[in-house]
Amino acid sequence: MHKQMMTLVLAATALCGTLTWAGEKADKGTKDEAIAMVKKAAAAIKEKGADKTFELISNKDAQFVDRDLYVIVYDMNGKCLAHGANAKKVGRDLIDDKDVDGKPFMRERVEMMKKQDTGWQDYKFKNPVSNQIEDKSTYLEKHGDVIIGCGIYKQ
Repeated sequence: MHKQMMTLVLAATALCGTLTWAGEKADKGTKDEAIAMVKKAAAAIKEKGADKTFELISNKDAQFVDRDLYVIVYDMNGKCLAHGANAKKVGRDLIDDKDVDGKPFMRERVEMMKKQDTGWQDYKFKNPVSNQIEDKSTYLEKHGDVIIGCGIYKQ
């Protein structure tokens, strides 16, 4: 009986160590959280206006930045309008930006959003939490003449 009880305790302890407790967030954002953040930004633009929302995003307001998740907004030509991880990019034309493998991800992003209203895009980008280049997948939505995105890091 004692041996069975010890086995149960050890199994339960191991299981608890691999689970995230209810209400506690994982270290990395999820696809569902990225989608929700994009939708929250779109709703804020409608409610508060573009300028106020872009300012909140770029100032890393907690509703638009969470762990490794952050909102980005571009116009349909690749100009950065708001950036939740790097406000220095705001106002810059980023259409020619490429990832570390030479993939022209901004040009690809803009072209994709000219053809569809939503989508996921894969590329490599620096994670602001780990400070490492990682595989990233960004959820994008077109709202009028802007592209709103939020990505997850896969590693």
